[in-house]
Amino acid sequence: MIQKVGNNSMIFEKPPVILAASSVVGEKEGQGPLGQYFDHVEKDPKFGMETWEQAESTMQLMAAEKAIKKAGLSKEQLDFLFAGDLLGQLIATSFGLMELERPVFGVYGACSTIGESLLLASMALCGGAGNYALAVTSSHFAGAEKQFRFPLPYGNQRPLSATWTVVGSGAVIVAAEDKKGKAMAKITGGTPGRIIDFGVKDSMNMGACMAPAACDTICQHLKDFNRQPTDYDAIITGDLGKVGQQILLKLVAEHGYDISDRHLDCGMLIFDSESQDTHAGGSGCGCSAVTLAAYLLPKINRGEWQRILFVPTGALLSTVSFNEGQSVPGIAHGVVIEKI
Repeated sequence: MIQKVGNNSMIFEKPPVILAASSVVGEKEGQGPLGQYFDHVEKDPKFGMETWEQAESTMQLMAAEKAIKKAGLSKEQLDFLFAGDLLGQLIATSFGLMELERPVFGVYGACSTIGESLLLASMALCGGAGNYALAVTSSHFAGAEKQFRFPLPYGNQRPLSATWTVVGSGAVIVAAEDKKGKAMAKITGGTPGRIIDFGVKDSMNMGACMAPAACDTICQHLKDFNRQPTDYDAIITGDLGKVGQQILLKLVAEHGYDISDRHLDCGMLIFDSESQDTHAGGSGCGCSAVTLAAYLLPKINRGEWQRILFVPTGALLSTVSFNEGQSVPGIAHGVVIEKI
């Protein structure tokens, strides 16, 4: 059911399908170019809770429940949850999804988590382990700043290379088969990413940290599948932003591929660089997840795109590694999503 291709890739011979997807975001995200597409825009940044961390858990549960409802399922029908976030020990996920009372695989791929979750869910279902799985992730600007950088009251100045962590949660229901003929898209294969470290130590320049990993995954994918960039309507990275995009296009060109006419970045799609003060763009686990759920999948479902390569990107740092002077390695997971 799962066929290895090339060195690092796989094809799902009976592709799992995406039944439904949901997106919950904060007010700033709702004011951006994709605002009209999100399922829910919350004006209260704390989602009615006392802490930023509790807010993220609430947001993630909200997205999960919306996806389950849109798929026409009950929570009891979910065989597995593949979920994660940016907070230490995945506390947004563990406290947020607890009441779903379903088996959970905690996933940490930093901002690439939705890609990793989709691949793992697809592998599990293709392997016959179940019928339905939920892939979900989230991020929150205030929680991420508090953990990785500075508490908000500090009011530090951010460099132009910095990205803005998206307040958002995206959830995707993956099924082993399309029993009712209403699925949005199918997942036909993928290329799990390697950890790539170019020695960048600037935690305020996530684009530079992650671009080499995105390049590695994209080029490896094209080699493994014996394809060209033109075989995809779009090649979409997670949250490289303006700085990271420039680096990526240059690195990919050095490998003999030109993706400049079809590359998109979720971090550049979700915010308006002219009217919103987000510097290089958006980032965070929620960035690519909500963009996929609200904007990318509907385009495939409508037939505007036939095939995309979805490549969420992640920076694998922690407060411990950064404060000890370590560099910031990156990772990127490639997921092939096609129209049914």
